[in-house]
Amino acid sequence: MPDPVALDFEEIRRLLPQAHPFLMLDRVTELVPGERIAGMKNVSGNEGFFQGHFPQVAVMPAALVLEALAQAAIVLVRRTIPPVVPPPVYLFGSVHARMQRPVFPGDVLRLEVKLLKLFDDGGAAEGRASVDGKACTEAEMYFSRVDPARLRPDAR
Repeated sequence: MPDPVALDFEEIRRLLPQAHPFLMLDRVTELVPGERIAGMKNVSGNEGFFQGHFPQVAVMPAALVLEALAQAAIVLVRRTIPPVVPPPVYLFGSVHARMQRPVFPGDVLRLEVKLLKLFDDGGAAEGRASVDGKACTEAEMYFSRVDPARLRPDAR
């Protein structure tokens, strides 16, 4: 079994197609290609989404917790498959999720994803987001691999 590796923010940025303000993964603490990844998202009260979600009590949108899990899955897949140019884009095919508790500013969101299956055109993973060891979101994620050229409006 290969030794786990860690990735800093700059390495993560090179692997993900998302850019600020949609990068939801700050650090990878453990990655075993083809198997699993663990990382974290530091939830700051300065995040733009807290302005509207919700003005009375800041709560991280559950969809963004799912996005953080999906980004961890993408990093795991990108470090599992041989690199290609241009790198493919991975899109949710479907997700089955259970939200168990809210996430607030100041929380450190721990993200754990296990790769279940990988196909030529996509795959499946299961993930868990937690704060202080308490589950916030658990999800089964199914994703498709897409050629980035197909995402352009004129290519549809």
